[in-house]
Amino acid sequence: MSTAAAPAPTVILALDTATPWLTLALRWPGGERVVSREVGRAHAEQLPGAVEALFAEAGLPLRADLLIIGTGPGSYTGVRVGASYALGLARVWGAAVRGVSTLESLVSGDGPQAVSMDARKGNLYGAAYDVQAGTVTGVRHAPAKHALEAFEALTAPLPHHRDPAPDGLALLRAGLDHGVDGWELAYL
Repeated sequence: MSTAAAPAPTVILALDTATPWLTLALRWPGGERVVSREVGRAHAEQLPGAVEALFAEAGLPLRADLLIIGTGPGSYTGVRVGASYALGLARVWGAAVRGVSTLESLVSGDGPQAVSMDARKGNLYGAAYDVQAGTVTGVRHAPAKHALEAFEALTAPLPHHRDPAPDGLALLRAGLDHGVDGWELAYL
């Protein structure tokens, strides 16, 4: 009995609601589209319409073969809104859901770098990665909560991107490269 490889997904939707940004990316054989806009705490209200608009702009029916979800860290409600929505779509569409740390959507460019997001009270949630072509290729320091000064000492002399806007395509690429099926959510 031969085991054939599963076909590559043709339409991929990445989404993250763990930060104050609503971050979406859509990739299909004919192209890709990205949405990243600051929504504060209005993810639940804006996510369904934003996803529908993204598919409509791409001229695609509302269906993906694979979903990639940013698993946090982030606000309790924000993280759960995105995860619940992704799991609901996946069930209806019969699609898989892979998870990847939200911090991976904060990387940019090439080379080693530290990324972080505010965790309040002088703390941050940060990680340090090796990055090639906007995709994490290695982990120098795994995501964890730190005091700002301790994180900067730990990651010096790497460039440190603090609270940048998330990049949906970085999230999508990370999910394709090393996203996991058995993911867990992380909260601030």
